[in-house]
Amino acid sequence: MSGLKTVIYRDTGRLNDKLGQPELVPEPIKDTRGLSIFRGGRMENGAWDRFNATGDSPENGAGYYRAIDTLTYIKKQVTEQKFYEFDVEEIVPIAVGDGAFSDDILTWRSFSNSGDFEAGLIRTGASQSRLARSETSVDSVSLNTYIWAKAIDYSIVDIEKALQANNWDIILAKHQARAKDWQLGIQLLALLGSKVDTGLPGFLTGNVGTTDAATTITTFIKLMDAATLATFVATVIGVYFKNTNSTVMPDTFLIPMQDFLGLGTLTPGTVGTFPVPRIEYLTNLFKQTTRNPNFKIIPNAYCDIAVATALRGIAYNMYMLYRKDPTSVRMDIPVWPITTQPGTVNNFQFEDVAFGQLTGVGYYRPLEATKFTHAVSAG
Repeated sequence: MSGLKTVIYRDTGRLNDKLGQPELVPEPIKDTRGLSIFRGGRMENGAWDRFNATGDSPENGAGYYRAIDTLTYIKKQVTEQKFYEFDVEEIVPIAVGDGAFSDDILTWRSFSNSGDFEAGLIRTGASQSRLARSETSVDSVSLNTYIWAKAIDYSIVDIEKALQANNWDIILAKHQARAKDWQLGIQLLALLGSKVDTGLPGFLTGNVGTTDAATTITTFIKLMDAATLATFVATVIGVYFKNTNSTVMPDTFLIPMQDFLGLGTLTPGTVGTFPVPRIEYLTNLFKQTTRNPNFKIIPNAYCDIAVATALRGIAYNMYMLYRKDPTSVRMDIPVWPITTQPGTVNNFQFEDVAFGQLTGVGYYRPLEATKFTHAVSAG
């Protein structure tokens, strides 16, 4: 049979006059909004918090009912939704299980107040005189903790309908959806913080030591030639080292994904017989300058101007040169999600809850992170 449209059967609210069952009418599924990171495909509507490869689905497009004919073959395969995902701990150190169910987490910081070293030089033959002293002091950084909890519910009818469809486990799917909700939420909060609560700062939006706004990095690194790249590395390392009061070198450089994707091209003007890709040339420059063979360059889409603007109203590209050290910067997850046993009051409807606890990202040595920004569009 040709010309069949994909439809959804909508309940009219009336009963079938023959069997007394709900009367259903077929309606064609129309989804003209297209796939977009923006709601409804329009930038002014704002972005979905989670960028996914399925796109925003039609309002009426979900459900068990589908129109089929005698030549329809239903595959056992189910295509699952995909999202933008990354390893948060590759970027931000995370401490799990410390301080469970506390209202806040306080971290002490100690400081040396010993003064001038040469003030300790004495003459051994002199009578007892007042000696210079070494002193120390402390302060603290405190982060609020937040409880996260979400329930899932299902009924015997839901289970039986899913079994009738014969290719989908509704209980497993709901648990997987909730687990994915936690995973994607943590990665968003870890980088960009909360959109409504300043008590949940992110790595890119928290109390970073220094922000260099369009002074050192004025355009994309992928556009630089060999000589410019060499100067660039020397400049940013110099800025960072000065900001740390000449104490430490960085070991990680977080950059926008749109910039990283252009670093695979060969570096113009590379000295030697064969030019190397920009990413290799840049990484080696950082390794040599910091004297750290483990220096890493990490890309992330949340650093891109388009994504940051859509999600948090941040109208610039972000680069973070920092030292990945849990004593310097850290996110705490005191309670990794725990799932309760399913419960029911009527043996027909069931519900369980998963709950966890988290903080924002805290900077304990803020001078060990320098953020660079520029507002050039990726085009």
